[in-house]
Amino acid sequence: MTDSCTPSSDVYPSDCELMEGYRDRARNRAAEAEPDTRRQALIGRAVPIRLLLLDVDGVLTDGSIHYAAEGSEGKTFNTQDGFGLRLLREAGIETGVITARTSEAVTRRTHDLRMRYVHQGISNKLTVLKDIMHESGLKPFEIAYMGDDWLDMPLLSRVGLAAAPANAVDEVKQLAHFVAQKTGGNGAVREICIFLLEAKGLKEQLLQRYLSL
Repeated sequence: MTDSCTPSSDVYPSDCELMEGYRDRARNRAAEAEPDTRRQALIGRAVPIRLLLLDVDGVLTDGSIHYAAEGSEGKTFNTQDGFGLRLLREAGIETGVITARTSEAVTRRTHDLRMRYVHQGISNKLTVLKDIMHESGLKPFEIAYMGDDWLDMPLLSRVGLAAAPANAVDEVKQLAHFVAQKTGGNGAVREICIFLLEAKGLKEQLLQRYLSL
């Protein structure tokens, strides 16, 4: 039997055409089911998460670095990202950053967001991840991490939920379980925050709390 049929000249389709129709419908159902299967697997990874760790440049920011005349370094942060991190904290999910650079702007921002883990000037991020797991007692499957470049890949390959912003390099996107539609500093962090809340069934509860204020 071939994969294609000569159209029947009769009113009713031939057996070959019927079989071809069945195969087409089966292929369409499989194609429709695949994204849903992937999402269910992603939700399964998100449910146990108790800590979200983030890179800074290219994730919490758009990757731009501003140098002031006196030598200080400035960064721009997204308020909606910040509110997403606040929602995680209210839901009992801790947050933190691991970044290769050191900046007073990051120190201030992470303090404002009441992040529990703040590690700056880190060349080996994996060592810090191990220290955090030892301190917190968390297992890799209970940790999510969002990064955008090669320095983040050792963490992304070990945590339970690996995430990347839309501007991440291709190698990182290929490694990530979750790739945001938005870029770093422009809502990518808010996306992963909301996804975690939705996976845990907590989004509507928090939304109702704010609606009743």
